Amino acid sequence: MTTLYLLRHAHAGDPQDWRGDDDLRPLSEKGRRQATRLGAVLSCWSDAPNLLITSPRVRARETAELVAEALGAEVIEDRRLARPLDAAVAAAIVAAHDAARPCLVGHDPDLSSLLGELLGVGEVPMRKGALARVDFEGAIRPARGTIRVLLPPELVTGK
Repeated sequence: MTTLYLLRHAHAGDPQDWRGDDDLRPLSEKGRRQATRLGAVLSCWSDAPNLLITSPRVRARETAELVAEALGAEVIEDRRLARPLDAAVAAAIVAAHDAARPCLVGHDPDLSSLLGELLGVGEVPMRKGALARVDFEGAIRPARGTIRVLLPPELVTGK
């Protein structure tokens, strides 16, 4: 079985208010709290992600680092997560890294489209800071995934 986690970066404020290169837009304080709380929750899971593969954009990288810190997991950057994403690209990214439970950390609309493609349905909206777990019998392929978790950020409480 293949387990794949998808994590949309946490809250990063309004892009219209950001002055500068959007790739450099950081998490807001709200986003830092979201990512820290998610990391704390995942640290209690026996099947939590063991590798976070992140887009190089600052807000995704910061989200991955905060979650990984709580898990004691490694963070690897992959530029393909900052471009259009589909099941074939996701499978190639996962294949390039040896991890039992990888987590792809990226952006929308790509992650919402990818989640839908993996499940064989239309787009599945992922809010900022949302986490999904999809399991596959065998390889990652379109319409072959079974969703096990879809956790919106407002359900992750704590400090």
